[in-house]
Amino acid sequence: LLRMTGVEPMAKAVRRRASLNYAKQATTETTTATAAKATDENGGATASEDDVDERVLSILDVAGGTGDVAFRFVDASDCQERAKSSGVDEISVTVCDINPEMLRVGESRARKKYGSALLDDTKALTFVEGNAQYLPFADEKFDLYTIAFGLRNVTDVDMALRDAYRVLKPGGRFLCLEFSHVTNVPLATLYDAYSFHVIPKLGEVVANDRDSYQYLVESIRKFCTQEELVRRMEAAGFEDAKYTNMTGGIVAVHEGWKPL
Repeated sequence: LLRMTGVEPMAKAVRRRASLNYAKQATTETTTATAAKATDENGGATASEDDVDERVLSILDVAGGTGDVAFRFVDASDCQERAKSSGVDEISVTVCDINPEMLRVGESRARKKYGSALLDDTKALTFVEGNAQYLPFADEKFDLYTIAFGLRNVTDVDMALRDAYRVLKPGGRFLCLEFSHVTNVPLATLYDAYSFHVIPKLGEVVANDRDSYQYLVESIRKFCTQEELVRRMEAAGFEDAKYTNMTGGIVAVHEGWKPL
């Protein structure tokens, strides 16, 4: 999923741009200070400073409470190194989840892994409670929306897709990693047998929770096919919607773009 998002090369481009902006800002501030001093000495008006154009790469990971996907984005974007400097990071990763306890676990893990500066000072990583069907964010806020193994559990998938579209900027990208439907018939037969007869039993033995694992298997079977999800993405407004099967369709990555 990380490779398909292209976050790493995008982050490098943002970092290069930020470095150039910092250099430009430093030069501008020096020039402005010199001009202001000269103007003050002559009793005239002070010169105005040009605003520095700060572009931010904003990433939203939905249903990612414990932070596993978000941490990969943070690492790929070098946010921990950036946290050694002052000011708000040019790159932001937001984790949104409906479960507050999962968010607490994720934030605790993040502070242990990266320290508090990344969350409190540069604000490169934030954790926000929210429902995928009506996200607590303004329109056109994010460049990238990801959801890994979460869309299947949303009550109204179409509403979640529409809200994903809403919070993405024009040109923004949607990616969904989810369990899907096996396309190879022999593999599908084996996978069904394993899913319905082995996975629930493993859950009972290992976690003493057969029901949750039974739900997992059933929810995967009830979830829409790869082609159906593409159609629903298109209905929500996404363009160039497509999917990539992995492991014969056991999981699939769906992607689409919000038009400019």
